[in-house]
Amino acid sequence: MRFSFNLIVMKNKNIIIGITASIACYKALDVISALRKQDIQVTVVLTKEAEEFIRPILFQAVSGNKVITHDMFNVPEKWDSGHISLAEKADCIAIIPATANIIGKIANGICDDMLTCAICATKAPILLAPAMNEAMYNNKLVQKNIKELKNAGYNFTGPVKGMLACGKEGMGHIQDTQVIIKEVKNLLGL
Repeated sequence: MRFSFNLIVMKNKNIIIGITASIACYKALDVISALRKQDIQVTVVLTKEAEEFIRPILFQAVSGNKVITHDMFNVPEKWDSGHISLAEKADCIAIIPATANIIGKIANGICDDMLTCAICATKAPILLAPAMNEAMYNNKLVQKNIKELKNAGYNFTGPVKGMLACGKEGMGHIQDTQVIIKEVKNLLGL
């Protein structure tokens, strides 16, 4: 009797999670925690504005990795081209939450921090989870930017209708974390 075993060797998956300035940035902590429990390596990149909402130490504790902040000109411990090495090691980049500002920057090729430079330089799939006020989300220019990014192959999840930071209910609430996790895993091929 002959037995055949198919061994599947899964290489470590690496995801970059970009955090932008939105009240919804706390949702990224749940996503990071869930991915780490599945042995997915997570590198967090905070924009300068996001640091006004939430401290990097929280993301460092949950991800188990040093958090990369906006400053592209810090002297690294060992030399590498930060934004390029980030872009190359990423199997996926997810922006949780994706503000109108970051969507506009990406759609227009603006690379003025570590996150936007890594996005511009990567060949990995990119997922954006928008979160913003309904009026901002429905703005014609924001919708134009989203359409251009979708046409360029960027992936979106949400937003959904829900309670917004202004206290009103409307379209612009960040997608449910379980849906975001599912989308990320799909883009990672898991």
